[in-house]
Amino acid sequence: MFDLHTHSIFSDGELVPSEMIRRFSAIGNEGLAITDHVDFSNLSLVLSNLLKLRELEYEIEFLVGVEITHVPPRLIGKAVELAWREGAEIVVVHGETIAEPVAEGTNSSALGEEINILAHPGLISEEDAERAKENGVFLEISARRGHSLANGHVARIAEKFSCDLVINTDMHAPADIINSETAKKILSGAGMGEPEKVLKNNERLFRKLKKR
Repeated sequence: MFDLHTHSIFSDGELVPSEMIRRFSAIGNEGLAITDHVDFSNLSLVLSNLLKLRELEYEIEFLVGVEITHVPPRLIGKAVELAWREGAEIVVVHGETIAEPVAEGTNSSALGEEINILAHPGLISEEDAERAKENGVFLEISARRGHSLANGHVARIAEKFSCDLVINTDMHAPADIINSETAKKILSGAGMGEPEKVLKNNERLFRKLKKR
């Protein structure tokens, strides 16, 4: 499995990046993206620390990025531009999950920007699903408690508009880490008839971003 949404101690995760990489490798996963929560106050600091990993070799592949989190919708574009400028290899935006009071309009604003994944988009509208399809943004099926409550809706609307899906853990602690077999069960629980296709999307996006 290639997990494209995880968090380290540089935001609210429990592990240093090296331990994250080791734990993902130990259960047979092939890669991960470290995407710590950021806004304008810490974006540059987080990326400058994570990019130090690029000087070393680890047992599995990884990407360094950010999850732009609870930034006001009108400022999301500015945050996205800053993330790419500061060296992000993947940009995720914290979508309108029903588990948190995310500002209305976050999904729409994010989908108009150069992002890779709209994380846990909650009760995403049909208009925003169409926008995701048009702009090549992947929608997320989440393995995380709370965020996963809208997985069925996301799966159904993605199927209706032929949106690309990925499955991620939104990992904050060791217990959040899953392998591909567990991912398939979560996808099946969301009503996905071909869970392997979504896992292939994870790998496809990961490989694409590694080549940038």
